Amino acid sequence: MLYDYAKVTVASVASETDAALATADSLLASAAQAAPSFESTLLPLELAGAAVAVGYGRGAFMAQVHTDPDVRDAGQEAEERISKWRVGVAFREDLYRAVRAFSETDEASGLDGERRRLLDHWLRDFRRAGQELDAEQRSELEGLRNRLIELEVAFQRNVNEYRDQIDVTREELAGLPDDYVERLTPGAREGTYRVSLDYPELNPFLEQAHDRARREELFRKHWSRAVAENRPLLAEALQLRQRIAELLGHPTWAHYGMELKMASDPDRVAAFYAELTPAIASATEREVDTLASAMKADGQNAALQVWDWRYYDDQARRALGIDQSLVSEYLPLDTVMEGMFQITGEVLGLSYRAVEEAHAWHESVRLYEILNADGTPIAHFYADLFPRDGKFGHAAAYQLIVSHRRADGEYERPVSAIVANFTPPSGDRPSLLTHREVETLFHEFGHILHMSLSRAEFARFSGAETEWDFVEAPSQIMQHWIWDASVLRRFARHYRTGEPMPAALADQLVGARMLNVGIKTATQAFYGALDLGLHAGDASPDLDDVLRSTYAVTRMPYPEGTFMLSGFAHVMGGYDAGYYGYLWSEVIGDDMFGRFADEGILSPTVGADYRREILEPNGSRSADDLVRAFLGREPSNEAFLRLRGMLPEE
Repeated sequence: MLYDYAKVTVASVASETDAALATADSLLASAAQAAPSFESTLLPLELAGAAVAVGYGRGAFMAQVHTDPDVRDAGQEAEERISKWRVGVAFREDLYRAVRAFSETDEASGLDGERRRLLDHWLRDFRRAGQELDAEQRSELEGLRNRLIELEVAFQRNVNEYRDQIDVTREELAGLPDDYVERLTPGAREGTYRVSLDYPELNPFLEQAHDRARREELFRKHWSRAVAENRPLLAEALQLRQRIAELLGHPTWAHYGMELKMASDPDRVAAFYAELTPAIASATEREVDTLASAMKADGQNAALQVWDWRYYDDQARRALGIDQSLVSEYLPLDTVMEGMFQITGEVLGLSYRAVEEAHAWHESVRLYEILNADGTPIAHFYADLFPRDGKFGHAAAYQLIVSHRRADGEYERPVSAIVANFTPPSGDRPSLLTHREVETLFHEFGHILHMSLSRAEFARFSGAETEWDFVEAPSQIMQHWIWDASVLRRFARHYRTGEPMPAALADQLVGARMLNVGIKTATQAFYGALDLGLHAGDASPDLDDVLRSTYAVTRMPYPEGTFMLSGFAHVMGGYDAGYYGYLWSEVIGDDMFGRFADEGILSPTVGADYRREILEPNGSRSADDLVRAFLGREPSNEAFLRLRGMLPEE
């Protein structure tokens, strides 16, 4: 029986959190007191984590999606409690003694596979919690970790709740299609329209509005979100992170954080960037010069800025016959979802069923069941796809129930959710997605499949619990399917006529995939370098200087007077010292997708291997082992560079 989210209240958030933590604490008590064995010591720890995950899904998750601000506040309190509980487990000396005692038994020495990995991970967790430090240092460490959680929760809340906009005249909306204008709410002055920072309004305006000054104004507001509230939170967090790293014997937070990742240390990341950066820089410089020439031909004699490049990129696509408004008419949400289900069903041996009564937190949220091709149920997921006040402002996948082997031996079926902010329906028009939104949908659904198809025995290695710099790779693979014209035309249907996207338009769209790809890749490189600049050196870096120096990779002037870090929730939400992982996993994802490209882009045979070797094991084996098993070799950067036309000349 799925949870009834339609009945969530402030009281239910608190009671569900209380119940989950009480169950978990009881399991921890049994683990600490029992004679040491796998079943009595480690297994309760895992079941406790699974119980808390249920509490998160019924309580803390509401902070991201609920319509009632009081419920969102209750969810944020629940998230803080759960996060502190998770941190606190490894600080418990009684649990450390119990696990250490078990590790010294003959049973432990005979463990292998996922069970051995589980023991090793718990021993690592206790070490990273300072169990090998003296009592005073351990107490300081726990206090620092708890304060860090408070800062991270507050930071995300400020981003979610922040609202700003510009009010524009109809003339200042020149370049934007009528359906975009019709979706806008009235501005404060009569006859004006309000353009908010929500992505369905922000992105088209930056791409299509002819008025350069208003593009700049909107961009600057976007890059200055919650600056007064969040800048001091980030500064404090950086100091706390560095102190935590020092207490545990690491020179920087990056060294501390990467111990858990594929990269393992900053030197491997530096080598990764060193190999890719020259090719990225060369492509970016060429593209910036080309766009600057187009801007000059348009009568603009200023330097190309960040609020310009997407506009002239869109103009270049239009010159190739690609009108994003026309493209969107062939991408109604329902048809895209159906196509996504057909493709993944065919490749991975799945089927899908819409659940009529979702009992969700908002009437627009949909619920689906994922099944094997033979009809065996696997998982459920919710799709919450349109913007609302107070809702999480980007796109993400959340685990609400984590798959694992329960105490009764049965396998718990997972429940997850996509939360996004796509173009909503308007008037008689359904939700018509941009191609970029389709790409985001496929990407996030990659996370859903990773969470849903996991067959790991323990919750610790299920969901998306693989190394953090690999977790995006299965989603990066998904994006490739929408860049193949034959696949795209399988589901791209006009919202009025049902006619497939014309072959010429699909070919033009796909043919322009690598248009200005250097700038896009450089932007990802900027985010990763920025994150490392914050965490791989001084505990109190000059934040503005780090922004300026790392932004240079884009080959555009830094937008002085902005502070994008105040809205860069990733750096306070789990990607700290790990944002490089987006580009890292994209490279690996491209390499893995090469098998589909070589053996059949929709090959069920490759799909079966991919499901078996990557999705089902999840975190039960190291990401390096998974990739080697699927590829039959070590991963390479070549596919990534070749796809983007960046292979260096021989």
